[in-house]
Amino acid sequence: MGRVRDAGPVLSRTAELGPYFAWEPWDGDAVRWRPFADLLDVAVVAERVGVARRTLIAMSGLGEDEVGEREVASITFLGWAARLVSPLLGAVATGAALPLPEIGQLRWREVPGGPLPLAYGEMGLLEVSGLTGPEIAEAVGGLPALVPMVAVFADRFHLPEHLLWGNVASALGGAAGMIADAEPEHAGRAAEVVAALLERAPLAGTAQLERPDQRRERWFLVRHNCCLYYRIPGGGTCGDCVLTPEEVRRQQWQRVLSR
Repeated sequence: MGRVRDAGPVLSRTAELGPYFAWEPWDGDAVRWRPFADLLDVAVVAERVGVARRTLIAMSGLGEDEVGEREVASITFLGWAARLVSPLLGAVATGAALPLPEIGQLRWREVPGGPLPLAYGEMGLLEVSGLTGPEIAEAVGGLPALVPMVAVFADRFHLPEHLLWGNVASALGGAAGMIADAEPEHAGRAAEVVAALLERAPLAGTAQLERPDQRRERWFLVRHNCCLYYRIPGGGTCGDCVLTPEEVRRQQWQRVLSR
């Protein structure tokens, strides 16, 4: 396992997987791009959740009393988690390298909805070709950039930490699924790493991976808790939700496998 200085080429390749996998190089504009550390500030987090809630109300036509702050906070956190973990998993699966982001190297930009734009400064890599899933999971560690964010959301919105870590597991499962759909040859590697992360703290016990067709390298995440999206009228349950009936879940899997 060797260290490489410039993560740019790998992250550029990873961005081809989709918007949740894209971190763009920071252009030096400190007005347009805010420090990522702002997203660990209670006041900023509350303000961004408020923006997301107002946007959802406007787009859905629902009343303010129908869209709870806790539910929107959970969904907002899930989206932010996806923006943090998807590029890492994509780089490992498709580029055999693990970016090493530090909070001080990341920037974000305000948008009313959709994937949170993230930019990075100079960033290193770890070459992980030849490493097993558990070895890569050990290199990832306890997802340190997410630990303080979990604490902020849990405290401000009274959300259980195990629910928030379940959202992180969901983000990883979603990223692995998108990698499998876009580049099936990398599906097994992505699933191997996610499975190893689910065996370690802080994700242990939050979810599991299932492979319904042993002939195909396509795995699906099943959560052991829920992101609360179903509490928003019309939201329903997600495909990986613990509340989704088993029969419905398997029908959804079969539709994916039949593509």
